[in-house]
Amino acid sequence: MGQGMPIIVVSLALGALMWGLIARWYVMPVLATRPRAEALIPLLVPHALRYVGLGFIVVGVVAPEINPTFAQPAAYGDLLASVLALLAIVALRLRWALAIPLVWVFNIEGTLDMLYVVSYAIQHVDAGQLGGMYFVPTLLVPIMLVTHIMIFQLLLRRMNLAP
Repeated sequence: MGQGMPIIVVSLALGALMWGLIARWYVMPVLATRPRAEALIPLLVPHALRYVGLGFIVVGVVAPEINPTFAQPAAYGDLLASVLALLAIVALRLRWALAIPLVWVFNIEGTLDMLYVVSYAIQHVDAGQLGGMYFVPTLLVPIMLVTHIMIFQLLLRRMNLAP
């Protein structure tokens, strides 16, 4: 495990617990009253901002010696998730027939990307090399993991697609 990673693992766990409780107690009860397409959009919005992950390949934001086997998949996987989330938002808003399948594609890609990058980082990246990107695994990743789970829940629930 990389140096400083136990702190990040604790931060991930506590963040996921906190955001999970907020989601369960406050967010999902409200979203459950909305049509599925409408309920999915606010959960996709944070993921449309995942282009921030490109910072993992910016020397000066992260240490120059950061492992490229971590940094490049983290950056480009997040960029792909960002683009897919944005496309899914547009598709849902415009009621495209492929909107829900596009949300599935986004959510599977985004979840697998995040799980791969986090598991790789825990084993092979020194936390100090994250530099300015330290906030991503400690603050943003827990939010993203919880919203991925919420999106899967909504996708699996039979809800009315009408506005």
